[in-house]
Amino acid sequence: MPTNSKPTPRVVIVGAGFGGLTAARRIARLPVQVTVVDRRNHHTFQPLLYQVATAGLSPGEITAPIRWILKGDSNIEVLLEEVVDFNLQQKKVITKEQPLEYDFLIIASGATHAYFGHDEWEPMAPGLKTIEDALEIRRRVLLAFELAERQEADRRKTSGESRPPLQFVVIGAGPTGVELAGTLAEIARHAMNHEFRNIDPRQTRILLIEGGPRVLPAYSEELSRKAEAQLRRLGVEVRTSHLVTRIEPGAVWMGNNNDNDNEKISAPVVLWAAGVAASPLGRKLNVPVDRAGRVLVQPDLSVPEHPEVFVIGDLAALNDENGKMLPGVAQVAIQQGDWVADTIARDLEHSPRRNFHYHDKGSLATIGRAAAVAQFGKFELSGYFAWLAWLFVHIFFLIGFRNRLLVMIQWAWSYLTYERGARLITGSDQLPGWTQSQPPKESSGATGALPVHPTDDARLSPGKLGSAPAVITRSPRLPL
Repeated sequence: MPTNSKPTPRVVIVGAGFGGLTAARRIARLPVQVTVVDRRNHHTFQPLLYQVATAGLSPGEITAPIRWILKGDSNIEVLLEEVVDFNLQQKKVITKEQPLEYDFLIIASGATHAYFGHDEWEPMAPGLKTIEDALEIRRRVLLAFELAERQEADRRKTSGESRPPLQFVVIGAGPTGVELAGTLAEIARHAMNHEFRNIDPRQTRILLIEGGPRVLPAYSEELSRKAEAQLRRLGVEVRTSHLVTRIEPGAVWMGNNNDNDNEKISAPVVLWAAGVAASPLGRKLNVPVDRAGRVLVQPDLSVPEHPEVFVIGDLAALNDENGKMLPGVAQVAIQQGDWVADTIARDLEHSPRRNFHYHDKGSLATIGRAAAVAQFGKFELSGYFAWLAWLFVHIFFLIGFRNRLLVMIQWAWSYLTYERGARLITGSDQLPGWTQSQPPKESSGATGALPVHPTDDARLSPGKLGSAPAVITRSPRLPL
């Protein structure tokens, strides 16, 4: 090597989500050395996590190994490692094992759940951000049906009485909450039908709680109205303008914005889809962040006073030309990853930088079987054709031909038969909100699992199928 040659610039990318992978693939074309750091060895297609959570797909069908994705780029190395801090002055990324030096740094570590100051709710109401979250939700949902069947069989032997039907609560009516609620309703009314002898899964109550005035608030009012109508047709009970004030094992407390009372809803399964918080790595940079922990980036996606450091995806806070905060969706991360790669190429060529501009290609949200909404600028679509558009877009963006093929086959089979192909209960057989108790002495049955059942002095409106109303109790409003 000539003595006057310069060392190869090193680019470190933290996070292998949509933004990180897009940046890595583009930057690999440049004369640089790239290191991709992630604490997991796989990339997850997050828009389909709810399908894993509701037993429609297996984890391997929406994930791909990071090394396999990037194996064709010889100047990219992948490290399975966790980043714990940064030293921007010395240009180092601090991991648990070693510091990594960089010339350019891209942080795309994403977001996690936000419980609005009530982190103690997380064990009772898991969110949906990772494969582990999806498997835990799947375990709780399927286990609830099994425990209810066992309990009802034991009760009929001893007392002949029956308990109110199962109740599931989904908190937050954004795309994730809507998808979870709609799919849970389909599971109860179709996939589980005729499989139990002591309970009727079709009587299961699915309640969707939203603090704002409408579901899917990022969409137009007309699409929100249509989405709510489609949810109700599936049997989901929607409560808008209701705030959750307390979560305890087996129950959720909520209150209407215009009401002075709280309602206690009995539910052995509670799912959280109400908010997200930026990765804690954003605060490690010691640069300005917003209330959600997102880094207030410059128009070129760099951080203040450190033009060699870029933050993209859910961790970045940036307004569009209209002063509206860019949404935390895959398209934003992909475009930002591509933009940062172009910016680094310009820096290497000593060309001026350009400010990032987001091109909104539309939004899609599925609600259930042949039910979805789509918004492409001023063009809006709902129902079956929006659902078809959602299918094709998600198949297109899945990584790997094998995954695309498997998902297409699974979806086609599920559409024809209503079956869910990944109904596995793994891990613990304990469910928050159910307490173990010995059966009456006259019964020779095994120990049953009993849910927390409040009294019947307040009820939700009956569902479409005419099943028994959900069980709710009232108490004075609790402080947040």
